[in-house]
Amino acid sequence: MKKILLMGVAVTALFAGAASAADLKFPPGQDTKFNWKSYDEFKAAHADLKGEPLTIFGPWRGEDEAFFRSILAYFTEATGVDATYSSSENYEQQIVIDTQAGSPPNVAILPQPGLLADLASKGLLTPLGEENSKWVKDNYGAGDSWVGYGTYKGKDGKDGYYAFPYKADVKSLVWYVPENFKEAGYKVPTTMEELHALTDQIVKDGGVPWCIGLGSGGATGWPATDWIEDIMLRMNKPDVYDKWTTNEVKFTDPAVVAAIDEFGKFAKNESYVDGGAAAVASTDFRDSPKGLFAVPPKCYLHHQASFIPSFFPEGTKLGQDADFFYMPTYAAHADLGKPVLGAGTLVSITKDSKAARAFVEFLKTPIAHEVWMAQSSFLTPYKGVNTAAYANEQMKREGEILTTATTFRFDGSDLMPGKIGAGAFWTGMVDFVGGKSAEDTGKEVQAAWDAIK
Repeated sequence: MKKILLMGVAVTALFAGAASAADLKFPPGQDTKFNWKSYDEFKAAHADLKGEPLTIFGPWRGEDEAFFRSILAYFTEATGVDATYSSSENYEQQIVIDTQAGSPPNVAILPQPGLLADLASKGLLTPLGEENSKWVKDNYGAGDSWVGYGTYKGKDGKDGYYAFPYKADVKSLVWYVPENFKEAGYKVPTTMEELHALTDQIVKDGGVPWCIGLGSGGATGWPATDWIEDIMLRMNKPDVYDKWTTNEVKFTDPAVVAAIDEFGKFAKNESYVDGGAAAVASTDFRDSPKGLFAVPPKCYLHHQASFIPSFFPEGTKLGQDADFFYMPTYAAHADLGKPVLGAGTLVSITKDSKAARAFVEFLKTPIAHEVWMAQSSFLTPYKGVNTAAYANEQMKREGEILTTATTFRFDGSDLMPGKIGAGAFWTGMVDFVGGKSAEDTGKEVQAAWDAIK
């Protein structure tokens, strides 16, 4: 969703205020789907922090800010800490300004591991220690992946663990209408080979398999980058993906060209896409899933992240009128396990204190996850939570995708330099669906990367 947020006009606005410990969303001890034992144990271990100040700066505003404040209220009630949360529309720039000016918050929460790595290299983050690194590795789905996204080189050039993961999002999803599948006799594919076969079968039956839309104003093209990233993770080892995001593996590399070509098998086939290949770039991504709900269906499948139901027809009931399945892996690449593409926020200490350390410890309790899970817009890779706490079945299943993942990777284009990930990669995808070959598209994007000084 960061790509979508980039479309807005950046106007700085800070929102701050102390969390209310008196207004707990769910009374402790009353609902058995919450792990109140973890809360009571945390409370007993941190009873000596009453009155300690804690400033937290993060990306959440609007509804998500209200949800986070509901979590913070449990922390303040348990510890007596005087906690304050603030945010800014330009939070990436603001945290750089504050840390470099010597006036950082105690805790910074950011969705950009690259930005945190830069802060760590300048000595502006406090190491969280090997014990926290080991805890994440042992308790999170794809734990090694999450540890990797929080491990950076410090000012001394040595690796350290600086960022604790909290709250994640899933992109590796394909959406469909169960009633349409039932009427046509289709089954949810469990491999990419089966997905290709289903695509062909839909055409054979006289239907159109896919709705694909890359339109997004000045950010047109970004939905295709998610396709490429998902395919890269399903055709290559994770380290190839990682080296691609840092330009060690070039866009002209056969692995990347093959992934672009694989996307083209779906997006550039006139029979596979609603409106034909010419409609792919011109169809707005917000409008593209609407074909799923037409009568008769204009398409049967739509690849998009967990946020897309926001653009489904009003009144759509998830799990009934629309559903999703995990973007499957190739049987031919079974050794790659179960990779998941997504995003997440990472918690770092930018001004060390007992209260800041306690806040990181709080995030290791199931209750710190379950209370937000029970409301909305929160997924976690933490295997110790009670999945029954999720607000709905859709979120529960998305959460299970995270906890059972063998590899988790952040959106690759978000990890690349802005001129590539939010520029040449987007426009290259538009050129590709417009007729350019995968090889020439790779050369075009790589030329833009090589031009960066």
